[in-house]
Amino acid sequence: MGGQRAQVIDERDSQTEARRKVPDGPPPELVFKRRLRPAQVARELWGARELVRALAERDLRARYKQAVLGFAWAVLTPLALCAIFTLVFHRAVKIETGGAPYTLFAYVGLIVWQFFSNTMNQGALSLANNLSLLNKVYCPREVFPLATMLVASVDMLIGIGVLGLLFLVFWTAPAATFLWALPLLLIQFAFTYGVALIMSVAVVYLRDVRHLLPIITQMGVFATPVAYPLAKIPVRLQEIYVGINPLGAVIEGYRRALLYGDTPDLGLTLIAAVSSLVFLVGGYLFFKKLETGIADVA
Repeated sequence: MGGQRAQVIDERDSQTEARRKVPDGPPPELVFKRRLRPAQVARELWGARELVRALAERDLRARYKQAVLGFAWAVLTPLALCAIFTLVFHRAVKIETGGAPYTLFAYVGLIVWQFFSNTMNQGALSLANNLSLLNKVYCPREVFPLATMLVASVDMLIGIGVLGLLFLVFWTAPAATFLWALPLLLIQFAFTYGVALIMSVAVVYLRDVRHLLPIITQMGVFATPVAYPLAKIPVRLQEIYVGINPLGAVIEGYRRALLYGDTPDLGLTLIAAVSSLVFLVGGYLFFKKLETGIADVA
């Protein structure tokens, strides 16, 4: 009897000891990586800034090295689209611009859309095109879509320079409210980077996305108020629309601040800001959730 009791006590002690050895969860460093800590994310991206710059320089050289006109394509592409929009939407459809020259009106929207479109088309392929590099060198993998956004930013800066020339051509000047462009720029960057993170990892897992994305971006230019004002969308649907596509409020805000001397619609801008933050945070979490399997599916 005494021997059986001692055996039960020994089994109970061994089970207790086993429970002590089994961890309650993953190591703290793994748990840390799964949580969203903006300060830590910012420090990692800042630490990889030289890599981001090197990737952006490589992509810029690869894009324009064999082109006869080089960086001029960054100007000619939006200008060609602007000329088409002027002929189709302004001459044929008679789009109302509130007194602003239609070329300026359309070009402001095209700069924003070209930035988004270039980041999407290149950012979606950024992981797939650099699989050999990211499997050899440790770095935050989100730097690859970030580098493509930096390349698109260079094109956008060139486009802004052309916009300054268009202001001179039409003998007008940006309104004094142009400083509203700064918060709008943050919203634009947050939304674009969030979507780029989602698309970049989606292409790795589902290669059909790379063929589908150019079609979506080409259709998106007509689904976004680039060639027409946001007022063309029914008022009762504008808040929903901006929540889905924050670029609508961003483009309209740029026009009001630069062309009309007015402040952006604060209600729509706030919705766009919240929506962009959701896309950014959601895109980052989606990216981190799937990045561990990139090497397996590559």
